[in-house]
Amino acid sequence: MSLSKRTTTLATSTRHGEGSEGLRPVHRTSVGKGSGGRGGKKKVSKSVRAGLTFPVARVGRFLKKGKYANRVGTGAPLYLAAVLEYLTAEILELAGNAARDHKKRRIIPRHIQLGIRNDEELNRLLGNVTIPQGGVIPNIHAVLLKKKGKKTVSSQ
Repeated sequence: MSLSKRTTTLATSTRHGEGSEGLRPVHRTSVGKGSGGRGGKKKVSKSVRAGLTFPVARVGRFLKKGKYANRVGTGAPLYLAAVLEYLTAEILELAGNAARDHKKRRIIPRHIQLGIRNDEELNRLLGNVTIPQGGVIPNIHAVLLKKKGKKTVSSQ
C-alpha cells in the first residue's frame, strides 16, 4: 500500500449504542512525505517567484552544464534571466516600432536590425553581430551629396 494514496479501510464502530451495527467504511488519508496531513502545497517556480517570464531554472541548468564555473550560486541564474528578459524586451520594443514605421504588423529580421542599429547603446553592445537578412542601415555620406546654391565654375 502506498503512503501517498488515499485508502479506505473498514473499522468497527466505537460509539455507544452503535456497536451492534458491525463494520462500516472509515476514510483515512495517510500522511505523505513532509505534508503533515495538511495537504501538499503547490510548487511555485523560481520564475514566478521572481516575477520573470524567462525560465530561471533552465538558465541555471545551462550555467551548470556549460562549465562556466565550478560552482553556480542561486542568485546567478536569477540575475542572468532578468538581464536576458530586459534585453529581449528592449530589442522587441525597438523592432516593433520599426515595423510600425514601415506599416507592418509582423517583425522581420530587417526590423530587428533597424531597431538595434538606431539605438546607440544596443549598437555598441551588438556591434560585431551580424543579423541574417537584416540588410544595412540607409546612409549616404555627406560628401557624396550635391551642394545646393553653389555653381561650379569651369576652369578655362
